[in-house]
Amino acid sequence: MSLGYADRLKPKKNLGGQLGAQEFHQDLDDIKKGVKELAGWVRDAKRVFVFTGAGISTACGIPDFRGPNGIWTLRKKGEALPTDFTPFEYARPSFTHMAISGLVAAGKCPYVCSQNVDSLHLWSGVPRSRIAELHGNCFAERCRGCGAEYARDFQMETVDFRPSGRRCTAPGCGGELVDNILDWDTPLPQDELDEAVRQAEEADVALVLGTSLQIQPANEIPVLTRDEGGKLVIVNLQKTPKDRRANLLLRARVDLAMALLARELGMQV
Repeated sequence: MSLGYADRLKPKKNLGGQLGAQEFHQDLDDIKKGVKELAGWVRDAKRVFVFTGAGISTACGIPDFRGPNGIWTLRKKGEALPTDFTPFEYARPSFTHMAISGLVAAGKCPYVCSQNVDSLHLWSGVPRSRIAELHGNCFAERCRGCGAEYARDFQMETVDFRPSGRRCTAPGCGGELVDNILDWDTPLPQDELDEAVRQAEEADVALVLGTSLQIQPANEIPVLTRDEGGKLVIVNLQKTPKDRRANLLLRARVDLAMALLARELGMQV
């Protein structure tokens, strides 16, 4: 995630979970075998629930938080932060973002739940109504009065729902606009959390991409699919606390896994 966004969060010593865990890479043949099995499940599924984390944006030049070279990992070690990252404003959706958007457009994936704030899912074409942005969006502000949300082409300068100085333009409103970004202790948006839970429970397949699933309660959401009899698939280079619940684990970069999946499904991305 953008260092600018990370710097706007309140200082916090206990970040929860593990930082800098080892990454693992399966052999390509094993990845292909796993993706072929996943493709069969996706073909047979009526509803695929996609759950994403910072790992899907690293291919866009945006550093993650908890990886070996993640922002929180380096800060804990007292090491220098990267300088060759891509600012949010200049980042473009990765292959994975576009493949997810294709699944949404095809009607296979009715809902995406993301922990990212970089707006890349929206820029890939996923409609706002089809995504839970659990931690908010650096490019959005919301009206305190009527709740209208405004997508911007510039980042908000604050977090934790601070006033932006702009006003709502909805007829008869004129309410105060605030940033739409959560800080550490800000509760998750209840309406989007509830919808994500419902979608996960109704899904035939939960596809987890690029997250170490360490932070509650968000990490419990995709497991609900497995609890209700569906398949849970985790694609992540690091081990996660939910690995033992997964029907399929892929230790692969998400762009590789999604490229292989798209080929198996005959998707044009």
